[in-house]
This record gives sequence, C-alpha cells and structure tokens, in this order.
Amino acid sequence: MTSDDTQQTVANKPVGQQLKQAREKLGLSVSQIADAQHLRNGIIQSIENGEYDQIDSELFLKGYARAYAKQVGLDGDAIIAELNLELEPARLQKERELEANPLVDLERRRRKKRRIAKLFLLVAVAVIVGALVVMFVLPKLGNGEAVADRSAAVESEQQVDANESVDESGMQIATGDGGFNNEPDNVGAVSSDEHAASAPPEELVDDQIPVVAQTTEPALAQPPVSEALSPVAGKLEIVFTGDCWVQVRDASGNRLTSTMKRAGERLEVSGKAPLNVVIGAVNTVKTIRFQGETVDISDFPAVNNRSEFTLTI
Repeated sequence: MTSDDTQQTVANKPVGQQLKQAREKLGLSVSQIADAQHLRNGIIQSIENGEYDQIDSELFLKGYARAYAKQVGLDGDAIIAELNLELEPARLQKERELEANPLVDLERRRRKKRRIAKLFLLVAVAVIVGALVVMFVLPKLGNGEAVADRSAAVESEQQVDANESVDESGMQIATGDGGFNNEPDNVGAVSSDEHAASAPPEELVDDQIPVVAQTTEPALAQPPVSEALSPVAGKLEIVFTGDCWVQVRDASGNRLTSTMKRAGERLEVSGKAPLNVVIGAVNTVKTIRFQGETVDISDFPAVNNRSEFTLTI
C-alpha cells in the first residue's frame, strides 16, 4: 500500500479517530494532550470519541481540535474542514428543532409586527408633517406673494395718475401763456390765477401716493431638536501568556469578538457596556484592564480553567 493510499484511508476516518491514532503513534497520553491545552481529560476523550455535543460550543471545539492536530503533527486546516463535514448533520438538526420551537415562531411574529409598526409610524409622521406644511406654511407664502402683487399694482396706478396730472398741468401752462388764445384777456387772467392757485405737480404726486405699510410675517418656530444620547462604550484589554480562546459580547448580546489568542498577544475590544467575557484558559491570562483599570480575574469563579463573567461601568 502506498503512502497516498494510507493518507486516503486516514482521511476517511472520523476526526477523533485520526487524532487518536496520531497521538498513539507518537506515544502521547490523553493527559499530555489535555495538559498542553490546559483542558480536562474528558474534553480530549470527547473529541476522540466524536462526542462533540459535550463541548461548550462549536467555536471552542474547532479551537481544541486545531491545537490537538498541531500537537500530533496533522494539518489543522484539513482537520477543521473534515470536522465541518461531520458537524453539518448536527447543524441541520438544530435548525429544524429551532424552526419547530413555537417560541421561535412567536418571536419571529413579534419582530414582524414591530417592523410593521415602525413603518406605520414613519408614514404617519410624514403625513402629519405634510399636513402642517399645507395648513400653515403654504398659506403664509401665498399671502405674502398676494400682498407684493397688490403693492406693485397700486404703485403702477399711482405712477400713471401722477404722469396724467403732470401732462394736464403742462397743457394749462401752455394755454395761459400762449399768444394764440382768442379768448378775452380776462379769461387768460383767470386761467393764470387758477394755474397759480394750483399745487405744483411734484407736490400733487406726493400727495396722491399712499404709504403702504410693510408687514413682516412671523418666522415659524422651529421645534427643538433633541440630541440622541450615545451609549456608554466600555474598553477591554487582555494580555495572554499562552494559547487561549476568548469571546466578548456587548450589552445587546452582539458578539464583538470570538477568537483564539497566542502567547504574548493582546486583545483590545470596545462595545456598549456591560461586556460579557468568556475565557477558555484562565491560567494563560496575564492582565485584564477594563476602562483603564486592572481587573483581578481571581475574583470571578472558574470551572475547569474556564471562566465567564460580566464587566460593567
């Protein structure tokens, strides 16, 4: 049998069996593998036996399997790829159970109702704003334009009347002073007296032009804009001395990070407080600082070298 056939035969076996055979080939015990990862022997045995449901989460399972493969000289990426294939049926079964759960269906309906309510609220606000604009803003704009048009028309009429008055006065002057008038002299004298008694054209124009009062429309009061208060963000810093899986979620349950850190690496993450932190290997944590202050991890309970706690401001 060639080496390729041997690799194909091993690849067809479950991931747990591949890891177990590689461990036995190197003469390593379960305890040695578990101690290297700071885990219980039962976790390593569960991986070798394919009892993946004994592990807290799929994320931690993949981290343990990758570290196990590295210890026994196997390709970690290939092991994870095969592990994904083995976990697929369990994922599908979990999804079916979730869909069949009446609570999930109820929550889905609630989310749908909330979306419809938000949409209805937005439409109602838009309708109200449009109605206010039509009722208050547009009439005032229309009244302002009408007043301006009427003022322009009055000024135009007054200008025409003034021009006509000037023309009539000019004709009276020409009739009174000209030598072609066939009327008696006393008539010319009377005309001259009437012309002298009449007001100057400029004064007549000024008297006939009324003063149009300019009115200023009151400005629409702008509603105060409330500033949205931004949520308080918490900053978390962790320094590691060994391989460790860590997961952090914010106050809304959103996962901020879920990764594996190596010795000497630092984790920095910020999110809406309080922050929920899960440490897979407590003894690999060198320091924890939250909001710039040192946190003593020994204050939190740890089970099988794993600790879960909440940091709040």
